Amino acid sequence: MEARVGTVQQLLAGGIAGAFGKTCTAPLARLTILFQVQGMHSDVSSLSKVSVWREASRIINEEGFRAFWKGNLVTIAHRLPYSAVNFYAYEHYKILLQSILCVENEGKIASADLAQRNSIYYRGIWHAFHTICRDEGFLGLYKGLGATLLGVGPSLAISFSVYESLRSHWQLQRPSDSTIMVSLACGSLSGIASSTATFPVDLVRRRMQLEGAAGRARVYKTGLLGTFRHIIQSEGLGGLYRGILPEYYKVVPGVGIVFMTYETLKMLLSSIPTSY
Repeated sequence: MEARVGTVQQLLAGGIAGAFGKTCTAPLARLTILFQVQGMHSDVSSLSKVSVWREASRIINEEGFRAFWKGNLVTIAHRLPYSAVNFYAYEHYKILLQSILCVENEGKIASADLAQRNSIYYRGIWHAFHTICRDEGFLGLYKGLGATLLGVGPSLAISFSVYESLRSHWQLQRPSDSTIMVSLACGSLSGIASSTATFPVDLVRRRMQLEGAAGRARVYKTGLLGTFRHIIQSEGLGGLYRGILPEYYKVVPGVGIVFMTYETLKMLLSSIPTSY
């Protein structure tokens, strides 16, 4: 029996679930971004030498374990309302999932520290905000918006659609299974499907967001399609999936945790009387 909650409870459950999932997988998210942007300023022939564990060890040795959560405060500030609205729309407009389109632009400040490597260029959220506006103008905060709009709509539609389809089929076949475990498994599978389909667009978005960050030279000067073409020409088709392995490491637990947390909070909050 699906838990029914009011508007406030739905928003609260969705926001907390999104923020919690992102926090749990922040180390893997940072590794994913790092791999995505390596091709911008690196010799492509040297990229075959890098690995997830080697990069993780480098971060720990150079910056400490807490470095994996750099920018997580910005992510949480973004993820709370973002996930709240997404889950609210998911609950109320499931039939229209394929047409959902929301704007996500967390990456510019949150991932800007990855352009620094051995030097500290941004000293916190507000310093990063001020520096980006000073060096790149206010519109620098919206770099990669075209790729974001292109990717986030299909990403949400695929994720929620796959999750709902798998969960409905599972509950039909095995109605006695734990709701928490069903949500965790179906959420993980929906994350894999969504990431596989939209990863190239996310990679292009990330690189466009980091253009000129930390004083780096510009690489992509021809817009969204030109960036796609440049990556394919310089790195091959595989370049569009650089970092997909840590992405899978991230979404399998991450998306599963989000849906599991959301369904659990819904059950807990459904017992609280509401007039909304």
